[in-house]
Amino acid sequence: MSKSALGRGLGALMGGISSSDKSAASSSALVSPLSPTLVDLRERVEIVPLAKVHPCAFQPRRDFSSETLAELADSIRTQGVLQPLLVRRVGDGYELIAGERRWRAAQLAGLTELPVLVRVADDRKVLELALIENLQRENLNAIEEAAGYAQLIQQFQLKQDEIAARVGKSRASVANALRLLQLPQGLQQQVRGGELSVGHAKVILGLDSAQDQAMVAGRVIRESLSVRQTEEVVAQLHISGSGAKRLPSSKHSPDVHVNALQTRLQEHFGTKVMLRYRKGKGAVEIRFFSDDDLERVMGILGVRID
Repeated sequence: MSKSALGRGLGALMGGISSSDKSAASSSALVSPLSPTLVDLRERVEIVPLAKVHPCAFQPRRDFSSETLAELADSIRTQGVLQPLLVRRVGDGYELIAGERRWRAAQLAGLTELPVLVRVADDRKVLELALIENLQRENLNAIEEAAGYAQLIQQFQLKQDEIAARVGKSRASVANALRLLQLPQGLQQQVRGGELSVGHAKVILGLDSAQDQAMVAGRVIRESLSVRQTEEVVAQLHISGSGAKRLPSSKHSPDVHVNALQTRLQEHFGTKVMLRYRKGKGAVEIRFFSDDDLERVMGILGVRID
């Protein structure tokens, strides 16, 4: 089969996946829980000393821009804190559930008191509410979002579909976010800092070797590679085989169509997928890493586990 013919054949396949992805996203879309969960108009706003309000260990957000904090502080000096912070009582003080950015900016602005809404919430609910607020405001970077999901799984034994229902995301979105935590710490930091996009990171996750992942990430940053160019690099590494001394194959060139389809399959299943294709034949290998992960993959395939 010629390369152009292969491209047309896989194009039809990729089109099928794309439409099903859209259908899945549409069917799994949930009404945002932000308003009913975070704001209850029956609650009374209280004014409390700023010194009695403390940050929460369950806050998923770790990166706060000093520039945007300074801008918010200037606004607070002029307008005050327009939206109450959400807190829970802890001892003789208050622990933040939502609003740490406003709390930090209020300190910069020199405020001594803050408007708050007091909510009764256990640790799991605090993490859920903090995730919801940050996700709805698009405040979290991709690694912070993934770490929040991982904490719900590890500390509170929630499954991916339960997390998806609570934060208003599709299960595939949660699974794809969690995959980013499989990257080495150095690459995770590059995603946090915006040096690597999530699209680049997903392609790099197609490589098994941490050494290869770091090498490709370095090329992406140095050469400002697009996601498509990164797919070509990864495809070449797959064809050339493993080992630090690998050389480009003279007999084969990387097939961008196969590699792009493999990336789409990985995004669809939210896990590592290997696609082997040659002259209309091949195999698809879908990895799973726990019984729950297997059950999730089987659910996507429409196969029930009795």
